[in-house]
Amino acid sequence: MAHLYIIPTPIGNMGDITIRSIKILKEVDFIYTETKNKAIILLNYYNIKKPIYTFNIINEYKILPKIIDKLNNKKTIALISNAGTPCISDPGYILIEKCLNKSIDFEVLPGPTALIPAIIQSGFPCHNFIFEGYCNIKKVKTIIYEKRTVIFYVSPHKLIKTLTLLIKYLGSERKCSISREISKLYEEHYRGTLIECLNYFNKKNIKGEFVVLIKGL
Repeated sequence: MAHLYIIPTPIGNMGDITIRSIKILKEVDFIYTETKNKAIILLNYYNIKKPIYTFNIINEYKILPKIIDKLNNKKTIALISNAGTPCISDPGYILIEKCLNKSIDFEVLPGPTALIPAIIQSGFPCHNFIFEGYCNIKKVKTIIYEKRTVIFYVSPHKLIKTLTLLIKYLGSERKCSISREISKLYEEHYRGTLIECLNYFNKKNIKGEFVVLIKGL
């Protein structure tokens, strides 16, 4: 039996969590999460009552020894993120690395993540793609001649700036697909050239988390 469980949580619809994930969350001794308030909403929805602690980019190095100590003492722990799968542009990597170094058993459960629905919705080739996490100028410069589909996560306040940056280095006619609020009430997918995407979202009240996909050459 593993002592640490990496458990994906819904990215929108509360129903998008596996039965097994719920079962384990009810069985573990402790739950660690990015922010307690978001975790409590999910846990209350499924009537899960467990001690909850934060583990995020602000405190992860400070909290890490405490988690390892609990695991060494045979306590069971679940790590969840605010939405989606831990370690995918979310905290968790250093904990996994430490567990491997310490020969501590852990198990990663399958579950929700925004990038897979987004690439399928895009209609772009999904047999070979790269995921670059959150977009920045350094990453954009490396994909100018990329033949594979490229996937970025983009926060709402950076969407227009990101599209403008992509146009500068990739050209206005590069094919793009943008998904937002996946599995939520206002889920939306827009496909077009980069300039068409920029013009479309320039006229919108931009809300939600975005997945931006660039078609390869």
